[in-house]
Amino acid sequence: MQPLIDNARAFGRQPEEFARLAAGQSPQVLFITCSDSRVVPALITGARPGQLFELRTAGNIVPPYASVHPTSEAATIEYAVEILGVQDVVVCGHSHCGAVGALVRGDDLTGVPAVRDWLAHAAPTATSGGADDPAVADAVQSHVLAQLLRLRSYPCIEQRLASGQLRVHGWYYEVHTGSVQTHRADTDAFVAL
Repeated sequence: MQPLIDNARAFGRQPEEFARLAAGQSPQVLFITCSDSRVVPALITGARPGQLFELRTAGNIVPPYASVHPTSEAATIEYAVEILGVQDVVVCGHSHCGAVGALVRGDDLTGVPAVRDWLAHAAPTATSGGADDPAVADAVQSHVLAQLLRLRSYPCIEQRLASGQLRVHGWYYEVHTGSVQTHRADTDAFVAL
């Protein structure tokens, strides 16, 4: 913890670098990814403060849209699209994902009921295969596509896509190599970015 505290103390010693951020934000990208500590969107993309609007959830899950009982995830997505006017949305899954791995392996999650219930929104199941692959690459990539499909059902996303004001992207980040792949709809495959 001490190295983190030391960095936080030194971080604000150059306020002129951050003064422009006080005027507001205008990120171009909503980056939806996992809460996993090994996935750092700014590090992966090289983004500076103000360039990415981030939504991090366990397993980079986009829950189903429900206007009756809105979620914080839905509020974040709507705010990014309607208020901030992001032009791109990235859903980024990653190798060695604990959430997807637990589903693929069929782990018993009764001891963590909130996790179990949250993961019910995920795509892979114990029958999706890949239990022998510690990276669970195929399952994660399938999961990213399922989350993109769900994201497209959000009214604000659907409207912006239809008007050509928004693009959505599916990414797969390899924790063990640092490489990023993107889904290409024309070939239905993940390829190097």
